[in-house]
Amino acid sequence: SELDCLRRASGDALRSAEEIRRLATDVRTTVEYPATGLAGALRFVARAIDSDLGARLFFVSLGGFDTHAGQDVSHPQLLAELGGALEAFVKDLDRMDRTKEVLVLAFSEFGRRLAENASAGTDHGAAGPVLLVSGALSGGLHGAVPDLGALADGDLRYGVDFRSVYAAVLQDWLEADAAGVLGEGVEPLGHLFA
Repeated sequence: SELDCLRRASGDALRSAEEIRRLATDVRTTVEYPATGLAGALRFVARAIDSDLGARLFFVSLGGFDTHAGQDVSHPQLLAELGGALEAFVKDLDRMDRTKEVLVLAFSEFGRRLAENASAGTDHGAAGPVLLVSGALSGGLHGAVPDLGALADGDLRYGVDFRSVYAAVLQDWLEADAAGVLGEGVEPLGHLFA
């Protein structure tokens, strides 16, 4: 019945909350993380991985990249926060000997235009970055270096369709049906995983 389903869901939620509470207090690391929001979130993810919580996907975010103004100050700070948090997280994965079991997929929800606007920032553009981090990757850069002389209405032309990266992650990492998620006709980007 619906009431039994609700009781089971409530019980599962309470058990999950207790496990998360335990993670927050019991699981420790020797790796020093920067004192930033992203680093704190990745520290928690590392704790969950270290405790074998059982989750296969985690999502954390770093906001602030919508730099329409003052980009020369904010953008380097954001990249430093991203770099510092990822460095600590990878050190923690190394400590656990789990770098080949974990894949970090960092992406931007939108690109930036190349030209600076009147507020010392950049406006939304077409191409955007995707960064993958794992000991299971073959490594390297995929796609051609953007041609700054061949823009499309002031935007970079993308060299790799982000859906092909997602398809490769779905198919080759998560062993999921990429076509079922992304639709037919999206070819997985090859040579990502060693």
